[in-house]
Amino acid sequence: MQSSTSDPEARLKARALALGFDAAGIARADEAIWAPGARLKEFVALGRHGEMAWMETTLERRSAPTAMWPGARSALVVAMNYGPDHNPLDTLSETETGNISVYARGRDYHDIIKSRLKQLAGEVAQITGAEVKVFVDTAPLMEKPLAQRAGLGWQGRHTNLVSRDLGSWFFLGTVLTSAELTPDPEGADHCGSCRACLDICPTNAFPAPYQLDARRCISYLTIEYGGPIPAEFRAPMGNRIYGCDDCLAACPWNKFAAHASESALFARAELKGPGLDELAALDDATFREVFSGSPVKRSGRDRFVRNVCIAIGNSGGNSGQGRLVASLLPLLGDASPLVRGAAIWALARLDPARFAEEKARRQPSEHDRTVTAEWDETPA
Repeated sequence: MQSSTSDPEARLKARALALGFDAAGIARADEAIWAPGARLKEFVALGRHGEMAWMETTLERRSAPTAMWPGARSALVVAMNYGPDHNPLDTLSETETGNISVYARGRDYHDIIKSRLKQLAGEVAQITGAEVKVFVDTAPLMEKPLAQRAGLGWQGRHTNLVSRDLGSWFFLGTVLTSAELTPDPEGADHCGSCRACLDICPTNAFPAPYQLDARRCISYLTIEYGGPIPAEFRAPMGNRIYGCDDCLAACPWNKFAAHASESALFARAELKGPGLDELAALDDATFREVFSGSPVKRSGRDRFVRNVCIAIGNSGGNSGQGRLVASLLPLLGDASPLVRGAAIWALARLDPARFAEEKARRQPSEHDRTVTAEWDETPA
């Protein structure tokens, strides 16, 4: 990319690419009217954020970039490709293994992107002499609308960002600055009449195009939601144990996407198709060890093993059924009621005769009422 010393925007975007980002663009961050903020307020008012209370408590700060930092004038938004080397939909039929979302199979992207963003922010400060702040989706900043305004793509019908060059597989990072930078043209919507992302969703999580009800989304249910998986969503989860890639993988624009070039984002071999029986055996210490440096760690052992049990319950009829049934038995008495309940449901679904046997054996009259209720729940 050519740049001149009199063109700070070109210099900054060239520097972003040199640091390993795959795209960079600039947006205004101080617009008087920030329509995405109004849409977010409606999303929360409808309760579609589910248990993500942090969205509600930080709603005003999320309403516009200047609501979080009044000094923000421009945003340098960058993208880093994490495109997989396979079609994630293919692994949904491998029912003895757990399906982990593509983005979570490598190292935690927050660490990778943030370190480079800090370098980029230093360049922004040096070139412009202005203040800077760095963000990688853990702060109350609506990065996808900013990325669209910076020309990196558009928010598709599934509400995620889509790029004509990178498809659906990329992370975002933002450097906000008090510098007045010239913005790039906003990304245009190229979804057309396509409904692939909406139609493939196994839980019908999209009430309408460009709208998401997180309470029905498998990514939310497997990562953010802390209770028992609602019965209506258990079977549709299939073998998805952390996140869901269906709406991303279905996007036709992915035919132009390249594989990730950043080696730290490559899938770890043990996370490409981990055996459900092995994952069911994880205690807290082993879980932390196995998923050290991985986004999966944030879900915690109990939530994760809950998801594994649901996947085992959905694995009926395969060659490993006996092995998977055996992996459930120790979890029937797990210290976590979240895990116990999921294991009981999975056993009832996978092996009704063994379920009846275990229920009769484990329910003496003086048994804890909570555990008794778990066994009495009608499996869906």
